[in-house]
Amino acid sequence: MPFKAPRGTVDIMPVEQGYWRYVEGVAAQVCRLYGYQRIDTPIFEETSLFARSVGESTDIVEKEMYSFQDRGGGGLTLRPEGTAAICRAYLEHGMHNLPQPVRLHYLGPIFRYERPQAGRYRQHQQLGCEAIGEQDAAVDVEIVNLAWRFLHRLGLGNLVLYLNSVGCPRCRPGYLVVLKDHYEPHLASLCPECRTRFHRNPLRLLDCKKDSCQPVADGAPPMLDYLCDSCAPHFQVVREGLEMLGIPFQSNHRLVRGLDYYTKTVFEIQPGGGGAQSTIAGGGRYDGLIEELGGRPTPGVGFATGIERIILNLKSQGVALPNPHASPIFVAYLGEAARRDALKLLEDLRQGGIAAVSAFGDRSLKAQLRQANALGVSHTLILGEEELKTGTVLLRTMAQGKQERVPREAVLSVAREGSLPLRGD
Repeated sequence: MPFKAPRGTVDIMPVEQGYWRYVEGVAAQVCRLYGYQRIDTPIFEETSLFARSVGESTDIVEKEMYSFQDRGGGGLTLRPEGTAAICRAYLEHGMHNLPQPVRLHYLGPIFRYERPQAGRYRQHQQLGCEAIGEQDAAVDVEIVNLAWRFLHRLGLGNLVLYLNSVGCPRCRPGYLVVLKDHYEPHLASLCPECRTRFHRNPLRLLDCKKDSCQPVADGAPPMLDYLCDSCAPHFQVVREGLEMLGIPFQSNHRLVRGLDYYTKTVFEIQPGGGGAQSTIAGGGRYDGLIEELGGRPTPGVGFATGIERIILNLKSQGVALPNPHASPIFVAYLGEAARRDALKLLEDLRQGGIAAVSAFGDRSLKAQLRQANALGVSHTLILGEEELKTGTVLLRTMAQGKQERVPREAVLSVAREGSLPLRGD
């Protein structure tokens, strides 16, 4: 082949579209139930937006962003994550004047130059929800609850919720001193990336996935032991709220997420036994992000989930789509007069909301039925000389090969009454 999709990208073929429409539909329903309104931001933003918000020493900024100069010489970046753009829109459009918190959700492509892996590509689709303008820990509970209920509404099970607090600018500096004291004797055994993180971004040490660094990270002192008198009660309210809602969780002192803007609550949802590389959804609180972007101090909390990884888990768990797209009905014909009348029958079906397709050209009836079988249709309507004379249509059930004659004027009502799975979406 002379051309292929770029590495780390995939074509979403028609056979896969049912999963995408299902996930998007459930997402829209759940977001509406929780009061989250849709927002769409540009695919690219000023590069400095992500450098300031995500953190210049993060892997995303240092290694994974698709950045370029436009014709005017400005630096632009394809968005590597969704929250920074939402916060930029919140500031730009004066959304602080709206009732707080402002609840927003988005769905769109995310771009990161990273090693492609199962369910995660260099271009992938991300659903995110953000609640901006309220510091009450109950909003954290709402966000976690929304993510948890959304995944379960899709039909996913065997999920594990991991929870942690990464503190705030008051208590984190003291913790980082303790963390570095723990790591310093082990620097020689750490991977090259962690030796750099030790000096530039020590909290990221806990997030390393390299085998050589796991024992040191597992033995690190937990941040929960060093939370200040603001972060500790906040985290307690989050835990109590989740318990009240019946959402099980596990504390994970190594959970810090990969973005510098997180404060206080962070969480991830993973399939049981899947490990961090299979995380389905994750997020947390980012109380300093709006201020970092030039706004007044404004709290926020949110989560994001990759649609590709959700679909991968739907398939691996054998979740059947409850409302798959109905296969179209196939219209076959025998003879020139019937071929002309088939065009009218096709249009009548489509105008009645029934998906319908037909063969073209001078194919034999046998060839048309082979095509119908190849398309996987459940029923075929056949028109011939006899049907034109009697004002009927021959209805063929493809799986059984059975045929019955149906009055032409009854075809739509038969479909609408549910006798045939013909209704299109």
